[in-house]
Amino acid sequence: MADGRTNGTAVTGLGLVTPAGLGVEENWERVLSGRSCATRDPALGELSVDFSSRVPGFDAGELLGGFAGWQLERFVQLAIVASRMAVADAGWDSTAWDGTRVGVVLGNSLGGAATFAEQHDTLRDRGPAKVSPLLVTKYMPNMVAGYVAIDCGARGPSLVTATACASGATAIGTARDLLRSGVCDIVLAGASESALTPTVMAGLCKMGALSKSGEAPEHAGKPFDAERDGFVAAEAAGVLVLEREADARARGATIRALVSGYGSSSDAHHATAPHPEGEGIERALRAALADAGVAPSDVRHVNAHGTATAMNDLVEGAMLRRVLGEAPLVTSTKGVTGHALAAAGAIEAAYTVLAVQHGTVPPTANLKNPDPAIGLDVVSGEPRTTPVDVAVSTSLGFGGHNAALVITAA
Repeated sequence: MADGRTNGTAVTGLGLVTPAGLGVEENWERVLSGRSCATRDPALGELSVDFSSRVPGFDAGELLGGFAGWQLERFVQLAIVASRMAVADAGWDSTAWDGTRVGVVLGNSLGGAATFAEQHDTLRDRGPAKVSPLLVTKYMPNMVAGYVAIDCGARGPSLVTATACASGATAIGTARDLLRSGVCDIVLAGASESALTPTVMAGLCKMGALSKSGEAPEHAGKPFDAERDGFVAAEAAGVLVLEREADARARGATIRALVSGYGSSSDAHHATAPHPEGEGIERALRAALADAGVAPSDVRHVNAHGTATAMNDLVEGAMLRRVLGEAPLVTSTKGVTGHALAAAGAIEAAYTVLAVQHGTVPPTANLKNPDPAIGLDVVSGEPRTTPVDVAVSTSLGFGGHNAALVITAA
């Protein structure tokens, strides 16, 4: 195999299971439409925020068969389907590869929150004898990487990153490092999250993170809008197949784009609020640009973290102006998908890959009245078609975790 230190990291496969649809084509079409996926959620009917963005039409029994419908937690089911899509998209037959050289790095934060809540009620109402023996394995966040590795025969490193809403981007950066170091030849990287339980949602609402819009759900979640009031919580999984560029070209693979830079940092400031000057995410972004060997002026597009919370959008906007200027076309695809927490950075990296590949920047859903304090060219209404040779995806997580990815044309 080629020396990864002198070659880029190729994205040869994408798998997306999100509120925008199943698979790359459905996702890209919905993201380009700029239409929100948020709907009323019967499971949240007793809460003040009774809407979310769930994956539509996801039937685990039909898609995975066998035991998957009852033995695996939903966040694992989503990840397995996304990983199978990504492997197929990359043109690999997972039964034929050398599994000892294949790694899995996936992000997750909240694990099997639904199972934990369900089994807590079982213990309270029916006693310890009725608690499921599957409680622990359905709840543990690491099982998302464990089960994906089992499913595809990946016997290299199997890791889970937990950097809150930066988990997906952290996973992709960690996977890139495994390729560069020579430990792996192929890595499945991304993240999965499905924790839209009443308890989790009530907690997010009490934190002030969720939109409480009195409008229809599809109009909630307004990244970079002057009337933004929080995000719509979502579930999703996104998986990228990463290989060294030289290896991918040698086997004649289609390379969608390259992961050319990665940077991470910690704010060391507050449990939930970003550093007011954006100091941490700025360091992560500058590190990613240096790692990729590109100048700030080279960046044509930013898929921003853009949560539609008041402080995050202001801090991120100021940081992007400071580092990149006002020229790049900015979007927040959370306006369409909602905020998928740990999975956000993974699906947004995938959308950034598609923007580079197709030369198209998606619009930011629900952006009607841009906040003048943001001071960026935030795309709204219709997609913008333009060459995108260099793009950036930024992610910020509770705990002060920051990650930035630089995606470039193949």
